[in-house]
Amino acid sequence: MKITISKENGVPVQQGSMGIFFEDINYALDGGLYAELLENRNFEAKDAHGSIGNYTVVNDGSYAWEVYPAGAPVALKVKDDRPLYVENPHYLRVVTQREGCGVANKAYDGVFLKKGETLRLSFWVRSYDYRGTVRAGVYARGGMIFEVKCKPRADGKWHRYAFRVRAKEACEGAQFRFTLDKAGAVHIDNFSLMPEDAVFGVFRRDLAKLLKELRPGFVRFPGGCVVEGNTLANRYQWKLSVGQTERRRHNWNRWAVHGATEEGDFRSPFSHYGQTLGVGYYEYFLLCEYLNAKPLPVVGLGLACQYMSKEAVGVDDPELETYIQEALDVVEFANGGRDTVWGRVRAEMGHPEPFGLEYLGLGNEQWQTEESDFYRRFELFSARVREKYPEIKVIGTVGPDVGTPRNRQAWAWTLKQLEKDEAFVYASDEHFYVPPQWLYEHTDMYDKYPRAGKVYAGEYAAHVEGAAARLSPEANVWEGALAEAAFMTGMERNADVVVMKSYAPLFARIGYAQWSPDLIWFDAKQAFGSANYHVQRMYSLLTGEVSYPTVTDGAGTYASATSSGDLTYVKVVNATAQPVTADVEADFDFGEMLRVVQMKGELADCNTAAQPQKLVPVEVAPTAARTVELPPYSFSVLVFRK
Repeated sequence: MKITISKENGVPVQQGSMGIFFEDINYALDGGLYAELLENRNFEAKDAHGSIGNYTVVNDGSYAWEVYPAGAPVALKVKDDRPLYVENPHYLRVVTQREGCGVANKAYDGVFLKKGETLRLSFWVRSYDYRGTVRAGVYARGGMIFEVKCKPRADGKWHRYAFRVRAKEACEGAQFRFTLDKAGAVHIDNFSLMPEDAVFGVFRRDLAKLLKELRPGFVRFPGGCVVEGNTLANRYQWKLSVGQTERRRHNWNRWAVHGATEEGDFRSPFSHYGQTLGVGYYEYFLLCEYLNAKPLPVVGLGLACQYMSKEAVGVDDPELETYIQEALDVVEFANGGRDTVWGRVRAEMGHPEPFGLEYLGLGNEQWQTEESDFYRRFELFSARVREKYPEIKVIGTVGPDVGTPRNRQAWAWTLKQLEKDEAFVYASDEHFYVPPQWLYEHTDMYDKYPRAGKVYAGEYAAHVEGAAARLSPEANVWEGALAEAAFMTGMERNADVVVMKSYAPLFARIGYAQWSPDLIWFDAKQAFGSANYHVQRMYSLLTGEVSYPTVTDGAGTYASATSSGDLTYVKVVNATAQPVTADVEADFDFGEMLRVVQMKGELADCNTAAQPQKLVPVEVAPTAARTVELPPYSFSVLVFRK
């Protein structure tokens, strides 16, 4: 089999075109990237259920908390009079009739700590007449992991108590408790148990490290459907996500009702899934700085998620101005000086210098209907943003799928607008979750795209029949990752069209998933990349600055080639069950094979919690200057130096 590269008609590769897309799905944030160990730490949990367009959301502030010891004479009541902060008014009154009793927190699957690990513990207490000691700590069957104690002031006011603690022993599935040494009553609120090694004091270190190792060029956040919400009131309102953490208003999560239909009263196992907003827009921008990636915030356009609601603010409704202003103020928050309202907010939060925002996403996979009036709506938003901030590159959307009538209509509309105004959008967001065979059959899809319209492949993944619905790491089988690697050769060959790309979803907590497959899986004690993660990383790290036309003459093989300086990277997929000998040739001198980075496996193989490194790239020593043996079902990057 021959891989043939042509220098003629090479196109530039946008640096940083491989990015990541973060959405709070699968407990990716609370219980995930947000390093906070306690669940429902501020007693603001909601219980959401219902049918499409008809959701019932009730306060359930005691969720994840229980009487300790079980059956003890303890009365718990969630209250909201004289709260600590009105934005999150609920707190817990604990009345004990016996010493040594109180409450315990579920902490998802229980607290996992390593011996010697240090943490920051804090909580708020109000006491009117209780003058005894209170204790807080983590406890396992083997005994106390750590414990602190203090005497609350009995003055009827809220007071914060903070401690630095160290785990005396390792523990898994341990319990966090807050108890009173005497019978009595106190009010409690806003607990926090944060590992001291959290990145910026916010992000779970092992998850942040996996993101950094992807070397993403950009981060799209905070969604996804979360941006739009199941209702407009449920949408992500970024202004509520900044400022003091305790005053960021809790929001129920769009994915709490994933699976709802137009009839009945659907209740998910994750009906309490919520957003404490401990990570908000400020922290997302900090994450981008940590990753050395460009931020790509996405704002809503006055449309609730079209899959989950028909609610919309009319294009001619004066209320739409609120949504336009939210979009404009994002830019001011990121880039404005201290002399601006939102620039000052950013500065006062600790970042006086601008974040250097270049991109702004307007909407998420919406499509044109009579009710949505999406085209006219988007034109209005795009014009207003670019009028005030002409330097901002607008990211548009062409619907939730590709190759459908609504997708083709959206592209026709986009191209028509670009003819009139080349800055109408920088790139249009395409989404596709498809079987592996579709990806193999469409590796040439972008060959046929008009060169005028740029693509951001913002959400894509192979969904393997019989595996994708497992809601576990076993959903990420090699069959899907290999097909993605093949399809991405087409993306890379068409780097002048596909200028940005990001796999989705990014994270999933084992046992808490609503959607699979996912790029990174984790539980309380470990995190690991799926096979798909490692494919994405190979594309991110082993890519040049110019992409060349590349073809193969072997059935079931796919290739692309890029170069940078004296290095040439040839990516090649052998999707067949037989080994293939590949000869690489070109109409220019690209040197000799320096190294081979390769992944291979059986189609049903996957990385799991028990075998997190089953499918990872390995270095293979070259045996010839321009010839390589490609194993069955393999993805290889051949690195040449001249």
